[in-house]
Amino acid sequence: MTDERLESLIGILLRSGVLAAAAVVGISGALFVAEHHAERPPYSRFQVEAEALRTIGGILRGSMHMQPDAMIQLGLLLLIATPILRVALAAVGFYLEGDRLYLGVSLIVLTILVLSLIHSA
Repeated sequence: MTDERLESLIGILLRSGVLAAAAVVGISGALFVAEHHAERPPYSRFQVEAEALRTIGGILRGSMHMQPDAMIQLGLLLLIATPILRVALAAVGFYLEGDRLYLGVSLIVLTILVLSLIHSA
């Protein structure tokens, strides 16, 4: 794998991830507004998301049932996953190129990203 090919693949991944996330959030947001357009939001009290929308499993289950709020969360998960997948793809590319230094750096960055996601929950 050449540097140019790796850069091209990473560019495609980043564009695809951001466009997919934007499409999911945009369509889901429109569905959410259409479903809740007549409701008056309770601004006098703070309302957190439903418990089911705080886990990846709950978001995926809600998305399978076409719940707009879960689908919005799914779009945000796609957006968060995009740079993580970019680092993983770079690590694979560096491995295939035989570039051990950048492979090591990519794996360290990937480990930090994954651990920060795990420990933020």
